[in-house]
Amino acid sequence: MEAGQLVQGGQPLLTLVADTGAYLTANFKETQLSVIRVGQKAEIEVDSYPGCTVEGLVESVSAATGAKFALLPPDNSTGNFTKVVQRVPVRLQVIRGCGAERPLRPGMSVTVHIAIK
Repeated sequence: MEAGQLVQGGQPLLTLVADTGAYLTANFKETQLSVIRVGQKAEIEVDSYPGCTVEGLVESVSAATGAKFALLPPDNSTGNFTKVVQRVPVRLQVIRGCGAERPLRPGMSVTVHIAIK
């Protein structure tokens, strides 16, 4: 928004993001889901903060792949059948972050390791 700009009805002006109860969504291959369970511990490496490992817990596994919930789902009907491994969203609750000076922000890239044993 610029000073003096008029606002239209329904136009978003700002976005609020809670700084408590942080979570992230990791997209795992469907072939990896057989060993992922709710409550498992996870280590999360944040690309923006080298050396920082965030601790988390698996909170839930989505009921469908990300493609099923997409506004425009892919339709790869070319006549030939090619099996494509889908990605399934897994929600992780953040137990311990990197501290107030290194906050997690929406859209950050991370690498997730789930303890399966």
